[in-house]
Amino acid sequence: MADIEEATITFCKSKKTAKWHAKDSQTLLQFAEAQGLKPDYGCRSGICCTCETKLLKGEVDGPEGDGAGTILICSSTPASTESDLSKAIDQLTGLEKKARQSSDLASTSRTLTAIVTICKQQGDWSMLNEQVLLLSKKHGQLKQAITKMVQDVMSFIDDTPDLETKLSVIETLRTVTEGKIFVEVERARVTRILSNIKKTQGDINKARDILCELQVETFGSMTRREKTEFILEQVALCIDSGDWTQAQILSRKISTRYFARKPTKTPEQLEAERKKREEEEKKRQPSDPPAEVVDDDVTDLKLRYYEQQITLAKHEDKYLDACKHYRQVLDTESVEKNSEQLRAVLQRVIYFILLAPYDNEQSDLLHRINLDARNLAEVSKDAALLKQFTISELMRWPMVEQQYGAHLTSTDIFSKEKDKDDEKAHGRYEALRHRVIEHNVRVVAKYYTRITFPRLTELLDLTEEETEKYISDLVTKKTVFARIDRPARVVDFEVRRGPDEVLDEWSGSMKGLLGLLERVGHLIQREEMMARIQPGPDVKKSATKA
Repeated sequence: MADIEEATITFCKSKKTAKWHAKDSQTLLQFAEAQGLKPDYGCRSGICCTCETKLLKGEVDGPEGDGAGTILICSSTPASTESDLSKAIDQLTGLEKKARQSSDLASTSRTLTAIVTICKQQGDWSMLNEQVLLLSKKHGQLKQAITKMVQDVMSFIDDTPDLETKLSVIETLRTVTEGKIFVEVERARVTRILSNIKKTQGDINKARDILCELQVETFGSMTRREKTEFILEQVALCIDSGDWTQAQILSRKISTRYFARKPTKTPEQLEAERKKREEEEKKRQPSDPPAEVVDDDVTDLKLRYYEQQITLAKHEDKYLDACKHYRQVLDTESVEKNSEQLRAVLQRVIYFILLAPYDNEQSDLLHRINLDARNLAEVSKDAALLKQFTISELMRWPMVEQQYGAHLTSTDIFSKEKDKDDEKAHGRYEALRHRVIEHNVRVVAKYYTRITFPRLTELLDLTEEETEKYISDLVTKKTVFARIDRPARVVDFEVRRGPDEVLDEWSGSMKGLLGLLERVGHLIQREEMMARIQPGPDVKKSATKA
């Protein structure tokens, strides 16, 4: 090739410098591409032969892989004036049309990237928005090229000069990505940025409406971790805005199995899985969803999720659910290793199981919590209070309040008076008193069949009106069976049996009686048979003489 300086590539390969020359940049570029070189242009024009410079410099980059020694860098500079910008865009638009019509994905993507990059470098954000809308609507536009363009423009958002410009770029991206499944992830991320802006401005309701319009659980190309983060943010905004019903609905979209504690693996197992993921990543196509990281640490997401669930349970006064959520938090390695967090969680597990109304599930969970050895080691005083609820003995509320009141109110769970920070803290303290009284009523019902009202009020430390109210509530909830005889001032705890129950008992008793009679008959028959086979008196005497 003739040594002409109109177009030159200077490159270094295998530590040797060489030059290629051609009459024009077009010829030189074609020759370079025939040699397997991959252009990367400083002019951002996408196709170097379109820039007006006649000098083309090349540099070798990347010592490893298939792309070693294949990077060409054009020495041309971006357009600096508005007329130059329009001219460059017109030239690139023609190239984009040719590449699009020939379904050349690589060239189309580079051209779209070049157009939006030139607009960004010149600071013409309105032109950028216009070009993004225009290019995305071109007939037969390649989906992957649109995705690449949207991703590039998303990277420009942080470089916008002011908030108004940023919002215009965001709205443009939201318009372009609306209704397109192949850019649903990009739309979700842009919407998240817009929601955060509204939240920063103090418009929580608007931020909630914007973010909650996304149904990210249906996005197949989004990783599970990112989906969970989106839903957690949606729930958090609903809680902040006071939309508790919507928060409950959204929180059900997260599967708790994702937070399940995984067994500890050996270094050999981790290394083998890492190599397997690398091989799968090499085989993955650009259109395929990203591979899930199996060993991804989701402790932060788990703690955020259960913190929200506890907040919802407290708001609805669902104490048993709150206890279950705290037990899930307890089953976290980071909490177990932190003694301060462990102590706080153990306390709240005990408090909320005591506050939960009595039923079979609550009773079973209470006894299982009582068997946890960590309670005595970390929260001995709270464990002692829990122990009293597991035995069938009366607990006088004045004594309980005197012994545990100061300790309980020192936490943020209970308060003797109405607290402005947590209005429900006083309600929980009263609920604990109700649980103590209910426990005492169950104990009395266990040991008494009939008891007078004065004696019952004395045992419960209540007035007659309060005693009647609590017994009525427990009977309504079917916790105990009781009948109040007001004229006689007697409470009857004996369960009245119906005809069917009496008949069943009589039938069972008769069956048992007949069984006993049959056994007695067998025993008598046995004794008679034993008596017959024994020798008589004459036989015994003859045997003695012999």
